[in-house]
Amino acid sequence: GLLTVSTLLAAPALAQEATGMFIDLTGAEAGSVTLTQGEGSVSITGEAMGLTPGEHGIHFHQTGDCDASKAFESAGGHFNPSEHQHGLENPDGPHHGDLPNATAGEDGLLAIDLTSDRISLVEGEEGYVFDDDGTALIIHAGEDDQVTDPSGNSGDRIACAVIEATPAP
Repeated sequence: GLLTVSTLLAAPALAQEATGMFIDLTGAEAGSVTLTQGEGSVSITGEAMGLTPGEHGIHFHQTGDCDASKAFESAGGHFNPSEHQHGLENPDGPHHGDLPNATAGEDGLLAIDLTSDRISLVEGEEGYVFDDDGTALIIHAGEDDQVTDPSGNSGDRIACAVIEATPAP
């Protein structure tokens, strides 16, 4: 009937969302992140706790596996399906997973409010994060210099979140 048609039309075409829970190196919960697909870009919002004040590199990594006992090396390298070099300021970059630095306050709380046009929650689009082995978002101990391959000299991996699709309502 007409009701069904209008309900379908009312549903937003770009309702893709994803979430992740950050864990720290002890495996304890350390915050969360939400990804929301928009027109041609994805907004990345959330917060992580227990960080040192100052700038931190934050990147999507190629495997959705946050094993604290392995210092999150289980997440692999940066999410980089097109095999670019690292860094938003690198002439041969950036990786799909590269993001601007995020800043933790004196209280150790890192607020994440970023947008990327290099990742997608839409299957078939370049930078699709839900490939066979998934994707993780990792926060590093130090600042990303946005140039040095492969990870901007941003130091140890200190928090990790596996990105998971939010089930459609």
